[in-house]
Amino acid sequence: MAAKENYMISIVGEQILDGEYDKIEVLTAGNYIMKNGHFFIGYKEYDEEQPDKFSNNLIKVADQTVTITRKGPYQSRLMLENGKRHQCLYQTVAGDLMIGVFTKTLVNNLNEKGGVLEVSYTLDFNADLVSENKFKITVEEKNSDEGE
Repeated sequence: MAAKENYMISIVGEQILDGEYDKIEVLTAGNYIMKNGHFFIGYKEYDEEQPDKFSNNLIKVADQTVTITRKGPYQSRLMLENGKRHQCLYQTVAGDLMIGVFTKTLVNNLNEKGGVLEVSYTLDFNADLVSENKFKITVEEKNSDEGE
């Protein structure tokens, strides 16, 4: 991917864990390309406690499948496929976990210029429901006069 971050990426994530609702919103600069009919969204995610540490996140969108790969201090790879469950590796401070990810809905409205991706899914561990999750990612081209 090109080093120039020409896109604004808005991520709104919602989670219900043990009956508690949580919402996060992130607005960051990143990369976005379409290659061989697939869309790729790339951005850095910084650690709030250690601002000098970050993860590189890459989201690949292909038809009804979204793969989210995080590389950094803790790595993970989530595969979200509409109507299917996948086992995914998730690294945490406590160690590596294999978690189940079941994708309930996946709405891909991305095109060459950007767009919106919305996904809702559940996470389970040892077949026990852990959380219900959803996210909405909006990708927009930066104005050419911004940050130049």
